[in-house]
Amino acid sequence: MVNKGFPKFGMSQAGAFVAALKNYNLPDFILAMIAKECKSDLLERGRIDDRLQSMNDEALSMLHRIFVECEEDEAGKYAQYRFYAFVSSVYHKCTVLVNETIPGASGKNHRVQVAVKNAGGVYIAVATNKATGNPVGAKDTERFYKVVDDIKSGEQGTMLTDAIYGSSAGFKRDATKELARLNGQRPDDPENRLEFKAANFENTIYSVTKC
Repeated sequence: MVNKGFPKFGMSQAGAFVAALKNYNLPDFILAMIAKECKSDLLERGRIDDRLQSMNDEALSMLHRIFVECEEDEAGKYAQYRFYAFVSSVYHKCTVLVNETIPGASGKNHRVQVAVKNAGGVYIAVATNKATGNPVGAKDTERFYKVVDDIKSGEQGTMLTDAIYGSSAGFKRDATKELARLNGQRPDDPENRLEFKAANFENTIYSVTKC
């Protein structure tokens, strides 16, 4: 399938976008999300360059802005896409779900930005990202901890081992300290083990620290 938008974009520009993007190992669900947003075709299978060439101009341009140029948009949508791709790169051969609802032990259903399931269909990680605004503070990380702890204590969270708090807005000094303090109070046994991580997006990459 040939990109129907090539005449409008120009073969050279579209080709340059495809050439750059094919090196980024973009996950299938990201391509599908961008294709849906841009009302673009997308080959279901095939080589990454063929799949990219099946997408329209708008989709290629958006992917290039997000992942190659690392642009920021006012709504923080581009940062969220980068975070989704980052989480996917951490958990190979796993299913990454966006805006997933998971029940906790309290009976409350928690909507998490990202959830990861292993090959057996079991939740192993959850993640959230602050895309815009002020840096993440201690109250933010405390809320995140409580949500994750409730999920971990519920029936669907028994195999949950990782929780990632990402930020494109940075972290205040007390934020990671509070998360580490709360995590340090957890029972120290394999059944209750839960590793919290902070992922700060800076200089086009995520740098991860354990809390």
